[in-house]
Amino acid sequence: MNEALVVCFRGIIGFFSLLIFTRALGKQQLGEISYFDYILGITLGAFAASLTIDLSTAAWPHWVGLLTWSTLGILMQSISLKSRKIATSINDEPIIVLHDGKVLAENLKKIKYTFAELIEELRLKDIFDFNEVKFAIIEANGQVSVLKYEAFNNIISSMDIFLSDYNTNNDLIFSGMVIDDNLAKLALDTDWLLNELKNQNIDSPSEVFYGFIDSHNNFKLFSYKNNIICEKNIFK
Repeated sequence: MNEALVVCFRGIIGFFSLLIFTRALGKQQLGEISYFDYILGITLGAFAASLTIDLSTAAWPHWVGLLTWSTLGILMQSISLKSRKIATSINDEPIIVLHDGKVLAENLKKIKYTFAELIEELRLKDIFDFNEVKFAIIEANGQVSVLKYEAFNNIISSMDIFLSDYNTNNDLIFSGMVIDDNLAKLALDTDWLLNELKNQNIDSPSEVFYGFIDSHNNFKLFSYKNNIICEKNIFK
């Protein structure tokens, strides 16, 4: 049989097999899928692709592999619906990473979620000050859910002021590393920074995972150990 016809025939088999199996796995929004579902989807796609174009082997081993993975996926979904413990072991569970304006560094570390990613997600939600946040939760699918204080939810007309005042060049310490260029731009130096850390009983910048100057010229820092917040106006 002509190779092109073989590829077309196997492609049809792979396409409808994948369609049936994915329908059996259920519907989810793309932004809501878990990492397990994401990996499962990629693997099923790879099986369907190899079934279509790998003419060096018979079609049935690829189809059996596709069937096996699909069956296991359906089985794990069924078990997860009946057992919360198994569900959380597969997909993790929501975890609080920000509470009352304080970043919970240990929780970020547990889920291997970087501080930079958290800041980016908050910025996308028009949040530029941690003090606006009562709770921030990383969901099982990696999305960030935020509960703001009611007072900040009502401040709509002032939002442009917060956005225009914010400057990413105000970051002074990031993951224990001092950003010297930003210190210089603010007419500050390392001695000033070390002195401020000493006033908070912090011996080294390595103990701080984030330190910055906010839009009101207040110096704020978050410690790995005590999760303290220091607020001091740099011009007073």
